[in-house]
Amino acid sequence: MCGGTDSMVALAGGTFRMGSDDHYAEERPAHKVRVGAFRIDPYLVTNREFARFVAATNYVTLAERPADPALYPGADPALLEPASVVFVRPPGRVDLSDHYQWWHYIRGADWKHPQGPESSLDGLAEHPVVHVGFEDALAYATWAGKQLPTEAEWEFAARGGDDVSEFAWGDTLAPGGRHVANTWQGEFPWQNLADDGHVGTSPVGAYAPNPYGLFDMIGNVWEWIDDWYQRHDESPGKPCCTRENPRGGRRETSHDPQGPVAVPRRVTKGGSHLCAPNYCRRYRPAARMAQPIDTATSHVGFRCVVRQ
Repeated sequence: MCGGTDSMVALAGGTFRMGSDDHYAEERPAHKVRVGAFRIDPYLVTNREFARFVAATNYVTLAERPADPALYPGADPALLEPASVVFVRPPGRVDLSDHYQWWHYIRGADWKHPQGPESSLDGLAEHPVVHVGFEDALAYATWAGKQLPTEAEWEFAARGGDDVSEFAWGDTLAPGGRHVANTWQGEFPWQNLADDGHVGTSPVGAYAPNPYGLFDMIGNVWEWIDDWYQRHDESPGKPCCTRENPRGGRRETSHDPQGPVAVPRRVTKGGSHLCAPNYCRRYRPAARMAQPIDTATSHVGFRCVVRQ
């Protein structure tokens, strides 16, 4: 669906209110940012389109390659084999502070085998590609003659001209009881009521577009962003994304200081089908997440832009 550049949506750019003062600390402060004109894919990159890229280039994704032992001294060799991170629903309530209760590192999981080595893409051609690392998304974008969006560009596009409302469609998560994005209903991570009709990812375009004609900007899968991760309030004197510098973060400050290994992190935006009111209320344009660049997961994909 995303294909070439002819189908991309042209946005004139402008100044908007980025971030939020009302939710998670990493979204603060709300601040004015100006972005230039750009075009953006109306849909997430699908499995069908990623397969075309792989067929044309013989590209091997991050999850399909063994990890470099030099980057992980002392690691168990079994953990360096080709693998990816997969969401596995636990049978009952678990400690929400321990994400290992539902995230599992599964050997043989990759974009062609999204749930593990015995799974396939049958019936998923128009679903967003997942288990792609940042370098995989960048490789696809380069092959397609495109780029990955900056955080400011992505948020500008997701808001659809409204930088005041809580959500991309207004101030109510499910207006009139109608689900307008693929998110989690029920108690995360064990109870998935699937009131929106989907367990896991949904085909791109399954929900109505935002006012700019863009689909799945909220929910379904998180999206890789070109910027290094940094909290908006961590830059000295001003937010990391500003009118003067709409690109945020620096590689040297993107690492998680609490992490066991100093792995740089990129921004991801948009939330996913795993975002739930009781756990991760990141189904909003202002929301953001830090994603290590050495990791691919079952709930992160991407779309591309072309700058004017």
